[in-house]
Amino acid sequence: MNPVNKVLSLFGVRLSRVNKTFKQMSKEEKEFKEKYEHYFKLAENNKRGFKTIKTYRYQVGEHPSSTKDLEFEFVAHYLYKSKPANILDIGSYRHFILGLLAHYNVTTVDIRGRKSILENENVVTCNAKALEFSDNSFDTVVSLECLPHLGLLRYGDDFDLDADIKAFKEMIRVLKPGGLLIFSTAITGGEPCIVFNARRNYSYKMIRDFCHDLDYVEEKFINRRDACHCLLDEITTDPNFFDYYIGCWRKRQVKEIE
Repeated sequence: MNPVNKVLSLFGVRLSRVNKTFKQMSKEEKEFKEKYEHYFKLAENNKRGFKTIKTYRYQVGEHPSSTKDLEFEFVAHYLYKSKPANILDIGSYRHFILGLLAHYNVTTVDIRGRKSILENENVVTCNAKALEFSDNSFDTVVSLECLPHLGLLRYGDDFDLDADIKAFKEMIRVLKPGGLLIFSTAITGGEPCIVFNARRNYSYKMIRDFCHDLDYVEEKFINRRDACHCLLDEITTDPNFFDYYIGCWRKRQVKEIE
């Protein structure tokens, strides 16, 4: 039994999933539904030895989009344009990193140890606020949805309310002049808050303060619930939710002294 229903059962209440009624279906789905039994019988009488099990599915229409799709597309666009020789990734989604590894040499940083069988992946286990690399080492630094979690004990790192600030400075330090820093994080249009110990929800000003020593390239805002781009003033103000910010910034070139 679902844990919620276990609690509700004490009060004689139970939640159940409500399936779409026939009236709620589109004309196209109604037509499909009416033909379903016919096609099921055809599948059941297959000549290849398959047992046929009934489970109704109708997923026709536009391909669904997710917030991760929008984040990954943003990063992929700038990697394609800049074609970096090496990339440092800090705490991004593993599936995204595996995609990068099809084309790039990637150094991945995580607080939790991990092994890789891929020859072009250098796995480094360390704290993002104290990176074990020399200054100006990487053409591009990518960090998706890592910043808001740092220093909150969630992944085994130590408690440090300024870990995000320290880590961002480290990302800039190891980035080559002219290189790109691409990152995403939680953003709120309301009061910034720490949802302990899950994440920080930043204000737009806080995010811009991180980037004051960098040159702006592009930034976008993503509505989590609708999985679509939105405007800054459309960012949620609900304290129980958050949306996403993703930005691309360039490290300034060192000016030569005449």
